[in-house]
Amino acid sequence: MLDMIRFLRNLKGNPKTILVADPLWTAPFNMFSPFVALYMFSLGLGDVQIGLLLSIGLFCQFIMSLLGGVLTDKYGRRKTLIIVDFISWNIPVLLWALAQDFRWFLAATIINSAFQIGVVAFECSWLDDTEEEVRPKIIYWFHIFWLSMVFFALISAFLVERFDIVTAMRAIYLFAFVVMGIRIIILCVWLKETKIGLERMEATKDKSIWQLLSGYKEVFLQIIRSRPMRRLLVLLPVVSVFQMVTGTFFALYATQDLGLGDYVLAYFPVVRAGISLLFFFFIQNHLDRFKVHYLMGLGLALYVAAHLLLLAAPPQNLAWLGAYALMDAFAASLFLPRMDGVIFSSIDPIERARCRSLINVIVLAITSPFGYLAGFLSDMDRRLPFVLNILLFIVLIIFLLRKQKEKHEVEAV
Repeated sequence: MLDMIRFLRNLKGNPKTILVADPLWTAPFNMFSPFVALYMFSLGLGDVQIGLLLSIGLFCQFIMSLLGGVLTDKYGRRKTLIIVDFISWNIPVLLWALAQDFRWFLAATIINSAFQIGVVAFECSWLDDTEEEVRPKIIYWFHIFWLSMVFFALISAFLVERFDIVTAMRAIYLFAFVVMGIRIIILCVWLKETKIGLERMEATKDKSIWQLLSGYKEVFLQIIRSRPMRRLLVLLPVVSVFQMVTGTFFALYATQDLGLGDYVLAYFPVVRAGISLLFFFFIQNHLDRFKVHYLMGLGLALYVAAHLLLLAAPPQNLAWLGAYALMDAFAASLFLPRMDGVIFSSIDPIERARCRSLINVIVLAITSPFGYLAGFLSDMDRRLPFVLNILLFIVLIIFLLRKQKEKHEVEAV
């Protein structure tokens, strides 16, 4: 623990700037994210409309991801991140704060989809000039900060309990607009362009956007020929779908079917975050001697167990749902940090922007229909989206076991 604190204190450059500024995005995001689906439901949107917005958002993200690597290379990591993050977050949270019906949410969803461009610039901004051996510690600190910011959801719980869901969410979105704006100012002042970013800007300065887009053919072939990147094309779509389903439809299932109060929704991410933080500080370092695939497989098995607890939960039974939250937190602590490590270690650093962008495009193309499908399933029975999740977890477990078997066979030869 002391080593991790010392590491953070000695960290310099873009990684430190990104880590310091990121809570100003993560805190307000965690304040409104538990209630988004319920907020839309309270303003008259049905399950199918909510699912449709998810699919539209994923399709728009698909388009934006095509541009992510190209814009990040041509205009630089710093400029792309600052401009795109302002457009894709500050404008949508203002629209969500003022939303009256489906049209407002549709407009905000389309604009927010530009964040996929920012994701590429964000990752490149801290990864480019960072030695590979220190990346795992930075990833752990990202997760610790993300989890710590979840506790801001308790403020949302107080507001939702004190006022109605619509009034509370409008206030939270306005707060998000201000705080996310402060983050943009910090990035403007302290974020620097990376060495690789300068090289890519120089290499692409005489090329048009269309010329750069045509270069995706070579990048696609690079992805297909790389076994680690092919592995990402299996892992990432499944992870994207189950996070989308849980993040959107848990709120409706918990409040409309299990009879929980609206404000209780904020306590579930807080419980998960508390367990995950304890896990990071006291357990995570002791797991490094185990194979990554085994730990990811165990995490997925715990996800399955957590979902079974959720589906079997009696109405208005907080103890049962608390057990679900605990199991889900242990699953996330085992699976997600190692998933991030697999992503960052699988991509060529020179072509990181375009590779990450094209992988995002492929993933979003696969996952786009699942938003509407999940909404359709939820409209039939709000347990069905979580049954879909269980099936996806099983697919990933089989995939990881198969990959581990292939690795053993190669080593035996």
